[in-house]
Order: sequence, then structure tokens, then C-alpha cells
Amino acid sequence: MAISIKPATGGAAQAYQALADSIFSTLRVALPGIIQSFDPEAVTCVVQPAIKGSVLDTHGQPVSLALPLLVDVPVVFPRGGGCTITFPVRAGDECLVIFSDRCIDFWWQSGGVQEPVDPRQHDLSDGFALVGPQSQKEKIGAISTDALQIRTDEGQAFIELKQSGEVNITTSQLTVNGNLQVNGEITSSGDQIASGISQVGHVHGGVQSGGSYTKGAQ
Repeated sequence: MAISIKPATGGAAQAYQALADSIFSTLRVALPGIIQSFDPEAVTCVVQPAIKGSVLDTHGQPVSLALPLLVDVPVVFPRGGGCTITFPVRAGDECLVIFSDRCIDFWWQSGGVQEPVDPRQHDLSDGFALVGPQSQKEKIGAISTDALQIRTDEGQAFIELKQSGEVNITTSQLTVNGNLQVNGEITSSGDQIASGISQVGHVHGGVQSGGSYTKGAQ
């Protein structure tokens, strides 16, 4: 009597599927996270993964559980050519953690091209934190649709660059530390104070009729 090979084939397929499931369950690519603390000296953070993992109980059933805190996660700031854009990372900020193909320990310590000190791959220990992804709960509003903006989340202060080339700054106080050179006209709707002297309200001494010049502003 002929014996069907379907059970054997099905068993192999199930075994391969179980193997694939096991691999994928431990392979990390990217996860949203929540910043727990930030170290501005080391430029690293501690992150709580915002998606839970699961393990099998004694009966082979999946049980949901929080993933462990990720420590010493390098924070990614936009950087290049000797310039960096930084912002004050704080606890509660949302982020996206991207996991490296290989162990980053030696690279993180010394930079350059390094050997992977450990054979682990796509591991929770080898993440980079990109701060900025937003859940619907934490998203900001009033996003400009016609200009690039550097802004506070509330939108009360911002610098914006429009495609026309126009640059606008909105703030309660703008301070320039250094010399200021303007190649063009300056138009002001308010007063200007130079060395404590008002341009609008100053007076001149030594005024007399004729062709003489007045003294300096006071």
C-alpha cells in the first residue's frame, strides 16, 4: 500500500515555519520608544521600548511583557561638515530606535572601522535613537505647509524659511551675541536703543540758528 508523504511534508514545513518564527521573534529592526533619561555628555539615552514583546508560557501560549530598558543608546542629531543641530532631549520624548546589523560596542568607544566584538546581530543592545517620531497623543499642531521651520512645540517661537527666500523670526526676545552687519535697509516699527540712547526720543545739545551742526545725540 502506498504511503502518503503529506504528513512528512507538512511536518517539515511546520518545522521550517517554527524556525523562521523563532528567528524573526529575536531579530530587531526598529521600534518606537520613550526616552527615560538623556546624558548630554555621552550623547546617549535610556529608552523604554514602546511596543511589548512576548514569551511562551509553560503551556506554549504567548504572554505579553514589556521589553527591558535600553541603556547607552547613542542619540542621533542631524550633523555634518563640522555643524550639528541639537535640541534638549528630555524624559518622555518619543523616539525611534534603529538596531544595527552587528555589535556596535567597539565603534561606539573608538569610532573608525572596528571589528564586531560580539557575534550578536539585530540585538536590543545595538540601537540608535532618532528623537522626533510622534504618536497621535504627542503630536504637535499648526505645522507650516509652505515653509521650513525651527520651532518650539507650542509654535510660540520659530524661525522659518520660505521658498521665496523670505526668512521670518517670531520670538519674544531675539539676542545677537557678536557684531551685526546688515547689507541693506532696516525698517523698524519701534524704537532703537544704542548705548542707552533712544533713536526716537533723544535730544541734541548746542542747538543754535545758522549753519552750525548740533552736538551728538543724548
